[in-house]
This record gives sequence, C-alpha cells and structure tokens, in this order.
Amino acid sequence: MTDARSGFWDWARSVVEHRRAHSPAAHAGQLYQTSTMDALLAGVYDGEVTVAELLSHGDFGLGTFNGLDGEMIVLDGTCHHLRADGTAVSAAPDERTPFAAVTRFVPGHTVSLTEPANWAEVTTRIDDLVGSANVMCAVRIRGDFAALQTRTVAAQHHPYPPLVEATSSQAKARFTDVSGTLAGFRMPEFEQGISVAGYHLHFLTADQRRGGHCLDFQLSSGTIEVAQLSELHLSVPQTEAFRGAALNAADTSDQIRRTEGGH
Repeated sequence: MTDARSGFWDWARSVVEHRRAHSPAAHAGQLYQTSTMDALLAGVYDGEVTVAELLSHGDFGLGTFNGLDGEMIVLDGTCHHLRADGTAVSAAPDERTPFAAVTRFVPGHTVSLTEPANWAEVTTRIDDLVGSANVMCAVRIRGDFAALQTRTVAAQHHPYPPLVEATSSQAKARFTDVSGTLAGFRMPEFEQGISVAGYHLHFLTADQRRGGHCLDFQLSSGTIEVAQLSELHLSVPQTEAFRGAALNAADTSDQIRRTEGGH
C-alpha cells in the first residue's frame, strides 16, 4: 500500500510540474526566434522550422515563410499566412519558415486609447510605459483604424535576390475604417541584425481575411498591450545557405530601414 501511495504522489507531482512548465506564465518573458534578420537580408529564404514546431514555442509573433512567400502573424496560437495579394489564410502545420519570432503573450501593461493617435504617438506611449530602450517587448494593438498601410512581399525563386531587391517591388495595400490587430515586437538597438531594432508590426483584420506588414497607421481608438521580454532563445539554422551566407554587412541598419518601411 505504501509503494502504491508513493507511486501515486510521484505521478501527481509530475503532472503538476508538466502543467506548470507548459503554462503561459512559465514561458512569459521568453522570446523564441529562428534565424536572424542578417540572414534574411542576405537572401537565406529557406528554413527548417515548421509552423507546428514554431507554435510549440509561442502563441504570438511574426515572421515569413520559405521562399519569402508572404508575411506571417501569430495570434492566440493560430499562425496566419498573409499573401502578396493581400489575403490571409491559416498556415498549414508543415509550412516552414526562414525567420520568425514567437512568445507566450502575457501582457504586463494595458492602456486604452479613446483619442486618435498615429504611429509616432502610439509608439511614444509604449516607450513611456516601458521606460527603457534596452528592454525587448511584445506589442499587441487591437482596435479601429482610420487608416493603415501594409506591404506584403511576393514569393521569390532561385537564385534568391537579397532582401532589399526582393522587397523593392512589394505589393502595398491601404485600409480605411478597418478593425483589426497589430502584433509584433519592439527590440533594442543592440539587437539590430539579429532582429529588427525598433518596432516591427504585422496587421490582421478582425475578420482574419486580410493583412500584411504594417508601414504606417492612424488609430481611431483601441487597446495597447505590452509584454516585457527578458530572454532570447535563438535557433541557428544548420542549412548550407545559412552556413555560407555573408552576415556582416556594413550597412545592415540602412538595409533594414529600406526593407521595413522607414520607421
């Protein structure tokens, strides 16, 4: 009887520990990223990480798909594939990504905005909330937008061009009087090249049918949620393309500014 009771309590403790380890709170503050922005700039557009594996690391984030086939946004544990024609569909579990970042989104700051605010005003509000430019943050902005501009890159083909060339003919879309969600990250300057320093945001409409990489927006009203992150888990690709890429460009910041839209 004693051995049976001991076995039961060992099993119960293992169940509790497993649940704690896999709860959102246990992963709060951790950012998982596959590959680097420098690699993407160099044209490394094929990765090994599947959507299914990516979602095991987080329920919120952004990225792109192999071949640079559109944009990615992850919300509430669902990965959405934002295509060059502006449409959005659910990504298949076996789709792969050359660059993506996800976290378990547990906001530490929440602010409601009832007055119109543009990109600069909203991001300044977030900066004031966080208080330090050296902190990594996940950012979610949900609400009604008077205007919002996106771009979505089209799928590339071998031999892959550098990202600056691939995004030079990207498809742009303008939304007016639309409801939806902006999701992404604010990264410190020391992360430039590993990630995108500053704000990197993707957009998905409330009906989940359209979206893209956000270039600019005018928020009518909405809610800002910010989660501060303290750990970066970087998964380095083992592909030949990554191993052979030149990842020390002298003009990394300028290239990122040109591909990201200037913010």
